[in-house]
Amino acid sequence: QVQLVESGGGLVQPGGSLRLSCAASGSIFRINDMGWYRQAPGKQRELVAVITSGGSTNYADSVKGRFTISRDYAKNTVYLQMNSLKPEDTAVYYCNAEVVPTTSWWSTNFRGQGTQVTVSS
Repeated sequence: QVQLVESGGGLVQPGGSLRLSCAASGSIFRINDMGWYRQAPGKQRELVAVITSGGSTNYADSVKGRFTISRDYAKNTVYLQMNSLKPEDTAVYYCNAEVVPTTSWWSTNFRGQGTQVTVSS
């Protein structure tokens, strides 16, 4: 089994910064893409940022220039540095990883439990 554990959420004032972390553990052979999604109350879940196994990144237009995704391949960990936060960034942030487990030839998407980010004065 594979587990994803997020940390780093919290309450921050507009214009502030937070850094989210997500560590994958368990029966992992290889991790392909890792990324962050978010879901605000009453809204659909949306992709925030993704980083491939080769280090290529992609961002939602709403966070470009403010958020940076990075990855520590040795630790199976993905980070999301969030700067210049706005109230509309308030949401539950979920980590996602496309993992090839040691017990399978095929990749499976795993998601963490989520961490709350609230941007408010």
